[in-house]
Amino acid sequence: MLVEVRVQSLALDRTTNTPVVILQEVGGDRVLPIWIGPGEASAIAMQLAEMEFSRPLTHDLLCSVLKSLGGTLQKVIITRVQKSTYYAELIVRRNGDVYSLDARPSDSIAVALRVDALIFADDTLLEAASIEIADEEIASTGESQQRLEVIDPDASMDAEELKEYLRGLDPEDFGRFTP
Repeated sequence: MLVEVRVQSLALDRTTNTPVVILQEVGGDRVLPIWIGPGEASAIAMQLAEMEFSRPLTHDLLCSVLKSLGGTLQKVIITRVQKSTYYAELIVRRNGDVYSLDARPSDSIAVALRVDALIFADDTLLEAASIEIADEEIASTGESQQRLEVIDPDASMDAEELKEYLRGLDPEDFGRFTP
């Protein structure tokens, strides 16, 4: 079963300095954290902060190409996780035909945010994530381990501060993450 989700926030895993996009089910409390790369985190953060650039970035370019070819992104589906790697599909409609394109969840989310497409996750992923979160809280004697530092561009950073923060991320830190 598919469950509609939305980007609740971006966070930084303090243990690994890896960005995490946190998806929350619409109308519910379950969340799905997905560890992502710095480029994709930047693309998502810039869209959430409604930053505009004079030239299109990669995800903007993909949206322009899709539109120019007569296609529309209908929805994004986070389908599964295998060996700590999440998989997603872009569901595109063009001339009455529907195409399912394999994509990384982070890129899919960045594109969906740009065209206001719905994002869905398989219910089993949300169930598994809520079990992992509960186990982590139990392991730390009932309190959250505070591994994730939430990045909220609306609350504490203006566009320039967000750009500077994202520039300061060290890509080598992201390569060390193993969930």
